[in-house]
Amino acid sequence: MKAILMTAAGSADVLQLCEIDKPELSSPHHLRVKLAAAGVNPLDTKLRAKPVYYQDSLPAILGCDGAGIVEAIGNAVTRFKVGDAVYFNNGGLGGNQGDQPGCYAEYTTLHEEYCAATPANLSLQDSAALPLVLLTAWEALVERAQLQAGQTILIHGAAGGVGHIAVQLAHHFGAHIAATVSDDKKAMLVQGLDAEKTILYKEQDFVQEVLGWTNGKGIDVVLDTVGGETFLRSMNAVRIGGKIVTLLSTPLSLADTQLARLRNLTLCYELMLTPQVMKLHEERIRQRKILEQCAQLIADGELGVLVSFALPLAEAQQAHRLIEQGGVMGKIILTME
Repeated sequence: MKAILMTAAGSADVLQLCEIDKPELSSPHHLRVKLAAAGVNPLDTKLRAKPVYYQDSLPAILGCDGAGIVEAIGNAVTRFKVGDAVYFNNGGLGGNQGDQPGCYAEYTTLHEEYCAATPANLSLQDSAALPLVLLTAWEALVERAQLQAGQTILIHGAAGGVGHIAVQLAHHFGAHIAATVSDDKKAMLVQGLDAEKTILYKEQDFVQEVLGWTNGKGIDVVLDTVGGETFLRSMNAVRIGGKIVTLLSTPLSLADTQLARLRNLTLCYELMLTPQVMKLHEERIRQRKILEQCAQLIADGELGVLVSFALPLAEAQQAHRLIEQGGVMGKIILTME
């Protein structure tokens, strides 16, 4: 089969199209999937530049998001049959893992409990764009922030992969949404997704804009997809006793923690990879059930995905360069012949 191998840590040039053997089923509960597409995430570029989880295990296949058709099943598989369409988040963390290969390839394998049936009214290729961003946005809003109908939420980077999904989920949950974006085109996108307040962060002070929008009270919840100074300044945008959920590491100074304490803030971290990295089987089943819930929302017309670039598998280097340049709306996928 054709696959993109990460041959070393470094620039996008280390991604090479190669011919390798199909992965074998590593247990009676595993499936082999003929992939229609793989989702490309900022995570992939970070793991390529500096492997975190499997530093000494190369070459490797990146790509933890995939969708395709079940091509073979182990003799203990009960949830799927050959020919079923599935989507999932699995493998692709930069290691040469025999039981968890990545999705930048024509085939991959995974445990039957970790994949869900694809949304009925979404193409296989577009389905591959969804798992990581769906799980991240859902866990951030539902499990970390416990977002409630009628609350206000500020979503940073609202036109990005996680951001545009989070806007739609927040609207579904009945929240009032403010969104930061970099330009008018992105503002139009998030307004179309029912954001009530758009903030052009290059031209406007999001703290002052949010305080004005909430009559000085501050926002109930902030979803931070940016980190750094944006995370720190968000402490002054959230209400007393409010919550900030961040997807990034946050090196807090003593002054930062004192400010958070003074304002009685809840600071939450979201990393949807934790169940896979820590090999938490039941938690991975929980995540699969989130994908099933979201598939129903998509089927009901409550949720969708914007795929801005659908590139052939052989153009994985270009996909990584686009992400690293920044500014991509929605998602990028790699498609298989």
